[in-house]
Amino acid sequence: MREKKSIKPLFITGIGTDVGKTIISAIITEQLKGDYWKPVQAGDLANSDSDRVKSLISNSYSRVHPEQFKLKLAASPHKAASLEGIEIKPVDFIVPKTNNRLIIEGAGGLMVPLSANFFMIDLIKLVNADVVLVVRNYLGCINHTLLSYELLRMKGCTVRGLVFNGLMDEASKLAICNYVSDEVKTYCIPEISPLTKQTISQLKFFFNHI
Repeated sequence: MREKKSIKPLFITGIGTDVGKTIISAIITEQLKGDYWKPVQAGDLANSDSDRVKSLISNSYSRVHPEQFKLKLAASPHKAASLEGIEIKPVDFIVPKTNNRLIIEGAGGLMVPLSANFFMIDLIKLVNADVVLVVRNYLGCINHTLLSYELLRMKGCTVRGLVFNGLMDEASKLAICNYVSDEVKTYCIPEISPLTKQTISQLKFFFNHI
């Protein structure tokens, strides 16, 4: 009998902070019945991204794995870790074992430093994950999206999906879609209100082929 081919983890990153990576992570985790892992949480430890995802998924298959680093200060991880006398090193990261698809959420964007010479995009390479890039509409989002996409290509990362999160300016969306490869699937997620596990579970099934 042929051995089942392993499926790469999906790494959810964004074009910047506050673009909705956690919400998109919850939706993908719910729809794929995957597991969720946030390797580095900086700040908001009483209401972490792992806590939010746990509160938003309703299927019984998914597991939320504990963070590798839980840092007190809401700041760049390299700064937050330094203030606690910690140096984040590549060897510190142990990918959780699971039979489900693993959904990994980054912190901030691709060039967020985890230490002086170790960046979020290096973590993506380290865990051998495919990438979902989350985009939100604001002045400058075209530039930030295309720069992020180019860096991922330069580093040899496979971009599996581009997610437009919330209302998107059509001219901006067209400029982005005209630039990225046709092989990259694009998804448009509407504004979700109220944001609950019920509204997440009732959402149209977007991510069945990612």
